[in-house]
Amino acid sequence: MENEASDEELMLSYGAGNADAFDTLYQRHKTPLYRFVLRQCGQENVDELFQDIWLKVINARNDYQVKAKFKTWLYHLARNRIIDLYRRNNIRPADNHEAELKTVEDTTIEQPEKNLHKQNQHEALLDAIAELPRDQKEAFLLREEADLSLEQIAETCSINFETAKSRLRYAIKKLRQKLEMPDEQ
Repeated sequence: MENEASDEELMLSYGAGNADAFDTLYQRHKTPLYRFVLRQCGQENVDELFQDIWLKVINARNDYQVKAKFKTWLYHLARNRIIDLYRRNNIRPADNHEAELKTVEDTTIEQPEKNLHKQNQHEALLDAIAELPRDQKEAFLLREEADLSLEQIAETCSINFETAKSRLRYAIKKLRQKLEMPDEQ
């Protein structure tokens, strides 16, 4: 039953005292949120920020109101926390942190050449993502890691829909150029 409930229902249930609802929310969002934070700020900061974001969710349980999708609200918290870190430490967004990520291995056995080619493509993509301007990188990661819609990206970043759309479009264009992929019309 818990797995069928929406995120918003789970958060409201958690606010009403159902700790299992929080566990379900955490399980649903922990991996993409962790990757988003890691790719934005690096290994040295990810654990503290990740815990802080979930602590903010816990602390907000009694005051939570459904004004947007839970996922949008969660990534808005994450984004604000990352911006606070940048400002506090006067740092710029981090480069590629894929080395610190634990990726799920393909269980099929392939030729070593294919594995090497896939690994090289994966690394090239991560390098290209790391080179994107911060706003475009953020929009791209919110779309790909968090699976947010353009509307949700706009709301999360406190920008209008067209700006979110442009940032994502330019990010994809730059990634295609960097990876020498043909544009899809």
